Amino acid sequence: MARAKEPRRTAATRRHGAELEEAILHAAAEVLKESGVPALTMDEVARRAGTNKNALYRRWPNRVALGVAAYRRLAAAETTLPDTGSLRGDTLEMLRRANSTWSSRYGEILRGLIAAAGSTPELLAQLRDPAADSAHEAAWLTSLGRAVARGDATPEALHPRVAYTPMALLRNEYVMLGIPAVPDAVLVEIVDEVFLPLVHGRDPRQS
Repeated sequence: MARAKEPRRTAATRRHGAELEEAILHAAAEVLKESGVPALTMDEVARRAGTNKNALYRRWPNRVALGVAAYRRLAAAETTLPDTGSLRGDTLEMLRRANSTWSSRYGEILRGLIAAAGSTPELLAQLRDPAADSAHEAAWLTSLGRAVARGDATPEALHPRVAYTPMALLRNEYVMLGIPAVPDAVLVEIVDEVFLPLVHGRDPRQS
Protein backbone atom coordinates (compact mmCIF):
# COMPACT_ATOMS: atom_id res chain seq x y z
CA MET A 1 0.00 0.00 0.00
CA ALA A 2 1.44 3.36 -1.03
CA ARG A 3 2.30 5.75 1.76
CA ALA A 4 0.17 8.85 1.98
CA LYS A 5 2.00 11.91 0.76
CA GLU A 6 3.05 14.12 3.66
CA PRO A 7 1.84 17.72 3.61
CA ARG A 8 4.39 20.11 2.22
CA ARG A 9 6.06 22.16 4.92
CA THR A 10 5.98 25.83 4.03
CA ALA A 11 8.29 28.57 5.28
CA ALA A 12 5.48 29.81 7.53
CA THR A 13 5.09 26.38 9.24
CA ARG A 14 8.82 25.76 9.57
CA ARG A 15 9.85 29.08 11.06
CA HIS A 16 8.92 30.38 14.46
CA GLY A 17 10.27 32.51 17.26
CA ALA A 18 13.37 34.55 16.54
CA GLU A 19 13.78 33.10 13.05
CA LEU A 20 10.31 34.21 11.97
CA GLU A 21 10.73 37.61 13.62
CA GLU A 22 13.99 38.13 11.73
CA ALA A 23 12.27 37.26 8.44
CA ILE A 24 9.47 39.74 9.18
CA LEU A 25 11.86 42.56 10.09
CA HIS A 26 13.96 41.85 7.00
CA ALA A 27 10.85 41.99 4.80
CA ALA A 28 9.68 45.24 6.42
CA ALA A 29 13.12 46.81 5.99
CA GLU A 30 13.12 45.88 2.31
CA VAL A 31 9.73 47.52 1.79
CA LEU A 32 10.94 50.68 3.53
CA LYS A 33 14.10 50.86 1.43
CA GLU A 34 12.32 50.17 -1.86
CA SER A 35 9.08 52.13 -1.52
CA GLY A 36 9.09 54.11 1.72
CA VAL A 37 6.65 54.31 4.62
CA PRO A 38 3.42 54.68 2.57
CA ALA A 39 3.99 51.25 1.01
CA LEU A 40 4.57 49.53 4.34
CA THR A 41 1.45 47.44 4.97
CA MET A 42 0.97 44.36 7.08
CA ASP A 43 -0.28 42.51 4.01
CA GLU A 44 2.83 43.27 1.97
CA VAL A 45 5.25 42.44 4.77
CA ALA A 46 3.44 39.17 5.51
CA ARG A 47 3.57 38.23 1.83
CA ARG A 48 7.29 38.90 1.58
CA ALA A 49 8.06 37.14 4.83
CA GLY A 50 6.07 34.08 3.78
CA THR A 51 3.78 34.20 6.79
CA ASN A 52 0.37 35.55 7.75
CA LYS A 53 -0.73 38.86 9.28
CA ASN A 54 -1.52 37.24 12.61
CA ALA A 55 2.18 36.53 13.09
CA LEU A 56 2.87 40.23 12.62
CA TYR A 57 0.09 41.45 14.90
CA ARG A 58 1.25 39.14 17.69
CA ARG A 59 4.52 41.08 17.72
CA TRP A 60 3.56 44.63 16.65
CA PRO A 61 0.18 46.31 17.12
CA ASN A 62 0.26 48.17 13.80
CA ARG A 63 2.35 48.92 10.73
CA VAL A 64 4.00 51.97 12.28
CA ALA A 65 5.31 50.00 15.26
CA LEU A 66 6.62 47.39 12.83
CA GLY A 67 8.18 50.12 10.70
CA VAL A 68 9.96 51.59 13.73
CA ALA A 69 11.36 48.17 14.64
CA ALA A 70 12.55 47.63 11.07
CA TYR A 71 14.14 51.08 10.93
CA ARG A 72 15.97 50.46 14.20
CA ARG A 73 17.34 47.30 12.66
CA LEU A 74 18.62 49.31 9.68
CA ALA A 75 20.07 51.99 11.94
CA ALA A 76 21.89 49.44 14.05
CA ALA A 77 24.28 48.52 11.24
CA GLU A 78 27.85 48.37 12.47
CA THR A 79 29.64 51.70 12.46
CA THR A 80 33.21 51.89 11.12
CA LEU A 81 35.18 54.37 13.18
CA PRO A 82 37.36 56.89 11.35
CA ASP A 83 40.92 57.43 12.52
CA THR A 84 42.08 60.89 11.47
CA GLY A 85 44.50 61.25 14.36
CA SER A 86 42.54 63.94 16.21
CA LEU A 87 39.30 64.14 18.17
CA ARG A 88 38.10 67.06 16.05
CA GLY A 89 38.78 65.21 12.79
CA ASP A 90 37.15 61.98 13.96
CA THR A 91 34.07 63.78 15.28
CA LEU A 92 33.58 65.78 12.10
CA GLU A 93 33.97 62.68 9.94
CA MET A 94 31.41 60.74 11.98
CA LEU A 95 28.95 63.63 11.84
CA ARG A 96 29.42 63.98 8.09
CA ARG A 97 28.78 60.27 7.57
CA ALA A 98 25.61 60.44 9.65
CA ASN A 99 24.48 63.57 7.83
CA SER A 100 25.03 61.87 4.49
CA THR A 101 23.04 58.83 5.59
CA TRP A 102 20.15 60.81 7.06
CA SER A 103 19.86 63.00 3.97
CA SER A 104 19.61 59.87 1.80
CA ARG A 105 16.82 57.29 1.55
CA TYR A 106 17.23 56.44 5.24
CA GLY A 107 16.44 60.02 6.16
CA GLU A 108 13.26 59.90 4.09
CA ILE A 109 12.24 56.73 5.91
CA LEU A 110 12.94 58.32 9.29
CA ARG A 111 10.92 61.45 8.49
CA GLY A 112 8.07 59.33 7.14
CA LEU A 113 7.97 57.22 10.29
CA ILE A 114 8.06 60.29 12.53
CA ALA A 115 5.06 61.68 10.64
CA ALA A 116 3.24 58.34 10.81
CA ALA A 117 3.96 57.92 14.53
CA GLY A 118 2.11 61.18 15.17
CA SER A 119 1.61 61.71 18.88
CA THR A 120 2.64 58.23 20.04
CA PRO A 121 5.34 59.10 22.61
CA GLU A 122 6.92 55.66 22.88
CA LEU A 123 7.37 55.31 19.12
CA LEU A 124 8.71 58.83 18.72
CA ALA A 125 11.18 58.22 21.53
CA GLN A 126 12.49 55.13 19.76
CA LEU A 127 12.91 57.03 16.51
CA ARG A 128 14.59 60.02 18.10
CA ASP A 129 17.13 57.83 19.90
CA PRO A 130 17.49 54.65 17.85
CA ALA A 131 21.08 54.23 19.00
CA ALA A 132 20.35 54.10 22.71
CA ASP A 133 20.83 50.32 22.82
CA SER A 134 22.91 49.86 19.68
CA ALA A 135 26.52 50.00 18.56
CA HIS A 136 26.27 53.65 17.58
CA GLU A 137 26.52 55.09 21.07
CA ALA A 138 29.35 52.69 21.84
CA ALA A 139 31.16 53.88 18.71
CA TRP A 140 31.08 57.48 19.91
CA LEU A 141 32.31 56.47 23.33
CA THR A 142 35.11 54.48 21.70
CA SER A 143 36.09 57.51 19.63
CA LEU A 144 36.31 59.66 22.75
CA GLY A 145 38.22 56.88 24.50
CA ARG A 146 40.80 56.95 21.73
CA ALA A 147 41.16 60.70 22.25
CA VAL A 148 41.82 60.09 25.94
CA ALA A 149 44.46 57.51 25.06
CA ARG A 150 46.14 59.98 22.68
CA GLY A 151 46.09 62.74 25.27
CA ASP A 152 43.50 64.83 23.38
CA ALA A 153 41.18 64.65 26.40
CA THR A 154 41.38 63.71 30.06
CA PRO A 155 39.66 60.63 31.53
CA GLU A 156 37.09 62.94 33.19
CA ALA A 157 35.67 63.65 29.72
CA LEU A 158 34.95 59.97 29.05
CA HIS A 159 31.22 59.93 29.71
CA PRO A 160 28.49 58.47 27.43
CA ARG A 161 26.43 61.68 27.42
CA VAL A 162 29.46 63.75 26.53
CA ALA A 163 30.51 61.35 23.77
CA TYR A 164 27.06 61.30 22.17
CA THR A 165 26.45 65.06 22.31
CA PRO A 166 27.36 65.71 18.63
CA MET A 167 24.91 63.10 17.35
CA ALA A 168 22.16 64.30 19.69
CA LEU A 169 22.59 67.82 18.34
CA LEU A 170 22.63 66.63 14.74
CA ARG A 171 19.47 64.60 15.29
CA ASN A 172 17.83 67.65 16.82
CA GLU A 173 18.45 69.58 13.59
CA TYR A 174 16.52 66.94 11.64
CA VAL A 175 13.72 66.32 14.11
CA MET A 176 13.01 69.88 15.18
CA LEU A 177 13.70 71.73 11.92
CA GLY A 178 12.55 69.05 9.48
CA ILE A 179 15.34 69.87 7.04
CA PRO A 180 16.49 67.36 4.36
CA ALA A 181 20.20 67.89 5.08
CA VAL A 182 22.24 69.83 7.63
CA PRO A 183 24.78 72.32 6.19
CA ASP A 184 28.39 71.38 6.81
CA ALA A 185 28.95 74.71 8.57
CA VAL A 186 26.49 73.57 11.25
CA LEU A 187 28.45 70.35 11.75
CA VAL A 188 31.64 72.36 12.23
CA GLU A 189 29.82 74.61 14.70
CA ILE A 190 28.58 71.61 16.69
CA VAL A 191 32.14 70.35 17.01
CA ASP A 192 34.01 73.61 17.56
CA GLU A 193 31.48 75.59 19.58
CA VAL A 194 29.84 72.85 21.67
CA PHE A 195 31.58 69.47 21.71
CA LEU A 196 35.25 70.37 22.02
CA PRO A 197 34.62 73.09 24.66
CA LEU A 198 32.50 70.55 26.57
CA VAL A 199 35.25 67.92 26.43
CA HIS A 200 38.03 70.31 27.38
CA GLY A 201 35.87 71.91 30.08
CA ARG A 202 35.88 68.60 31.94
CA ASP A 203 39.66 68.85 32.32
CA PRO A 204 40.31 69.50 36.04
CA ARG A 205 43.65 71.04 35.15
CA GLN A 206 41.81 73.94 33.54
CA SER A 207 39.69 74.74 36.61
